[in-house]
Amino acid sequence: MNKSKVTTLLLIVSSLFFVTYDAEGCTSAIIGADANPYGRPLLWKHRDTSKANNKVEYVAPLKGEYGYVALFNAEDKYLREAWIGMNDVGFAIMNTASYNIKDDKVSASKMDKEGVVMAKALKTCKTVDDFAKLLGSLPRPMGVEANFGVIDASGNGAYFETNNHSFKRFDLKDAKDHVIVRTNYSHSGRPNEGFGFVREASACHLLAPYVKDKSVTPEVFTEEISRSFYHDMKGRDYSNGPDRWVVDQDFIPRSSSTATVVIEGCRPVEDLSKIKPGDLKEEYIMWTGIGYPPCSEIRAVRCSADGVDRDLRGVLPGGHSSLCDQANKMKGEVFPIKKGNGNKYIDMQKLYNEDNSGFVQRLKAVNKEIYRKERLRRDGSH
Repeated sequence: MNKSKVTTLLLIVSSLFFVTYDAEGCTSAIIGADANPYGRPLLWKHRDTSKANNKVEYVAPLKGEYGYVALFNAEDKYLREAWIGMNDVGFAIMNTASYNIKDDKVSASKMDKEGVVMAKALKTCKTVDDFAKLLGSLPRPMGVEANFGVIDASGNGAYFETNNHSFKRFDLKDAKDHVIVRTNYSHSGRPNEGFGFVREASACHLLAPYVKDKSVTPEVFTEEISRSFYHDMKGRDYSNGPDRWVVDQDFIPRSSSTATVVIEGCRPVEDLSKIKPGDLKEEYIMWTGIGYPPCSEIRAVRCSADGVDRDLRGVLPGGHSSLCDQANKMKGEVFPIKKGNGNKYIDMQKLYNEDNSGFVQRLKAVNKEIYRKERLRRDGSH
């Protein structure tokens, strides 16, 4: 093979490598309690992964551990890797993959341990500081390159931009407006490397009016941002434009999106030593849209053995959940073209149309009622 052919082959392989990496991306945010009208901090993750099927399960505590609920891959039979979750003392965690802070030659086979780290954190951590201690104690290399986002029952929150040997902490209390957004690069990492720059800008743009009014609720994320086709670089929202066929590029919801989840914490507690397992099970809600987010129906998850709706659990063959299967079936209609590069084209009329019968339009009405009922259950008439 001549030199030019070798170069071409390497470029093709390289491009495939980065496409695969970008498919593992996510968009996320931490919102301080003072930016939420209910006085509760929020932890949001819009998940992107090559694992199309998700489930939610409760993990009962073993001796000396905390019980927790989390999002898992469908095939994770033994619930070893948590991808966003909360435990029974008010600690919650999620992550986004990062692609600009790995500074070593640790092989790929020894990486991707983020889910394992998060499962361990949910079993053992009560506070943001506990998680910092956990990261400091893990054997090196840790097998991670990620932005971990965490909150606790005191209202504290932080991102930990973490590689195999170290981490950089960004506390929520120090952030402008007490809001932090992260996608698939670390702000402490190498400049101009990584992914998700447009998605991060889009999320900040969409959040801005709610941050200004201190009205950031879980619905803002699950019903607006995770179903929005606003593109910040183009300054355009493709959900209300004239085009039926839209190229799936740099939107927050992408063909690789598999869940939108917001953990809504409690009003900040001054003395965490008084919090015992189970005290917060009616206060914390993990608002979960499973499967392709524009087609997902929301459920309220609580941290208890009976706190996970059966439709979210992996009770079907292969660990599938019925709501995930439902959303993925609808996704097949949104991406109907199978030949050539057809899977890159969104049929926007399936999601939004003039007679308000699009998937997003119908589901927003359903989810609004779910939010109303669950808030009434938690807050009563107030």
